Amino acid sequence: MVGMIREGVEMAELTHVDAKGKAQMVDVTDKGDTVREAVATAGIRMKPETLAKIRKQGLKKGDVLAVSRVAGIMAAKSTPCLIPLCHPILLNNVSVDFDFIGDDYIKITASAKSGGKTGVEMEALVAASVSALTIYDMGKAIDRGMIIEQICLESKCGGKSGIYIR
Repeated sequence: MVGMIREGVEMAELTHVDAKGKAQMVDVTDKGDTVREAVATAGIRMKPETLAKIRKQGLKKGDVLAVSRVAGIMAAKSTPCLIPLCHPILLNNVSVDFDFIGDDYIKITASAKSGGKTGVEMEALVAASVSALTIYDMGKAIDRGMIIEQICLESKCGGKSGIYIR
């Protein structure tokens, strides 16, 4: 069964699929611990009036960015509960930061760091995504037209695959 072809890809090459084509969790038992870090970004576009209220902490639900930051950190820690084949890992650090771009855009930068056997890309991506979703949730009463966009991995380092920079 090893070497079975599916849509032009050798099944043996896919880490989350066994030789029979069934989903599997990657076995990282024999991998060594290394420092791993990943940075992901997301953006949320909104009406200028909405961003002005967020900046001034003028929304009825409270400090949007503080809640969004905590939501992103909590989400990173919950990644294995959200993404089925992700390993639970010990996160040494998660941070979420915000940059205002123009009068209608917030760029969210999330980073995750671990000293484990598997990468933290998904944790950073989940943190950025959930931070953006939290901003939407807290602002939707005044701006349902907000757009979450450009969720992507910016960089990662550590592990066998080495360094990636967008």
